Amino acid sequence: MQTTFTEAQLADPAIARANEILRTCVHCGFCTATCPTYQVLGDELDSPRGRIYLIKDMLENDRPADEKTVRHIDRCLSCLSCMTTCPSGVHYMHLIDHARAHVEKTYRRPLMDRLLRGLLARVLPYPGRLRLMLRGAVLARPFARLMPDARLRAMLALAPKRVPPASDSDRPQVFAATAARRMRVALLTGCAQKALDPDINEATIRLLRRLGCEVVVAQGAGCCGALTHHMGQEARAHASAAANIRTWAAEYRGGGLDAIVINTSGCGTTVKDYGHMFRTDPALAADAALVAGLAADVSEVLVRLGLPEGAPKGVRVAYHSACSLQHGQQIRTAPKDLLKRAGFEVVEPADSHLCCGSAGTYNLLQPEISGQLKARKVATLEARKPDIIAAGNIGCITQIGSGTAVPVVHTVELLDWATGGPRPRALGPG
Repeated sequence: MQTTFTEAQLADPAIARANEILRTCVHCGFCTATCPTYQVLGDELDSPRGRIYLIKDMLENDRPADEKTVRHIDRCLSCLSCMTTCPSGVHYMHLIDHARAHVEKTYRRPLMDRLLRGLLARVLPYPGRLRLMLRGAVLARPFARLMPDARLRAMLALAPKRVPPASDSDRPQVFAATAARRMRVALLTGCAQKALDPDINEATIRLLRRLGCEVVVAQGAGCCGALTHHMGQEARAHASAAANIRTWAAEYRGGGLDAIVINTSGCGTTVKDYGHMFRTDPALAADAALVAGLAADVSEVLVRLGLPEGAPKGVRVAYHSACSLQHGQQIRTAPKDLLKRAGFEVVEPADSHLCCGSAGTYNLLQPEISGQLKARKVATLEARKPDIIAAGNIGCITQIGSGTAVPVVHTVELLDWATGGPRPRALGPG
């Protein structure tokens, strides 16, 4: 794709990166075949290729975002399926992230949009605040039909019926390995996951310790920044990321770290991109690259450790591959291989490359499109007649779980159970 940015524009590292990405696009349209929003809406402007044209026009002409451009950018899930499909290696993630930041700086959204986005940015990254909001949602759910906005109704529908208490395992501390020590790792305990399902972190810690890991929950580590990053709120996102970078870099230089373990794949995709996010920051660039290089999904670390082989359990697990894991991090086989090794029968749904519609805050801000994608995903999963559905991302677990009676649990909970841990709470009594 030809571009006409001026030398002055290209002096901005963000524009220079956008120019590199735009020039790799050859208009082939392969991305439309795997784009969930194009599948649902059938509009070229709701495909990666169409959005690339809109972004190019906006950035080249150095103009504020308009309502039309914002509408189509907002409809993008950032599922990154297009990056898996693209034969030219177009790094769509960096381009859409830059476009969202430009929208945030140059476009004044309608009042309700501003209020909802402000609420999400000030609540979701903070587990204590989120627990309070979830308790309020439990009380408000009977009145959902009276809510004036579909997005408010969607928030109530997705809230859990029971808000779990905070877990002691989430507070800063060091967990000693319960077998001969083989690795020392830091665990990103996350933000929304702490409030929605603290059992995931507990299962992760138990499993890693059982396999010889000393697990550090470091003081100062918190939200990875993904939630606000994907809303274009760069300052908030970078502040969260910078706190993590400083914390983990200090831990690496102090006690040493073999990996930074992440059990929420949406967070993993963002942390692995810290090096790019801070590439022009002289104070943080080197540490950001260090942290990004240490970051690993929990399934990657478990492969390195070697999971004990388990006997067949007669349990059929439908594995949902989170977009941030299969497209964002290009991790496709490890979780399935681990489940099979632990003794589970593993099946996959049709069109496993398509998003479930969760996508961070997407299911809250775009409930209609998200609902269609959820219905499609649930139907394909249920068609495999599983006993359990497994996924590696809390957003997917919440989204799919709100649309099916089949128990939905994190992959690591099943692996913990198979190697001596407790039966996952979501499965009910054994």
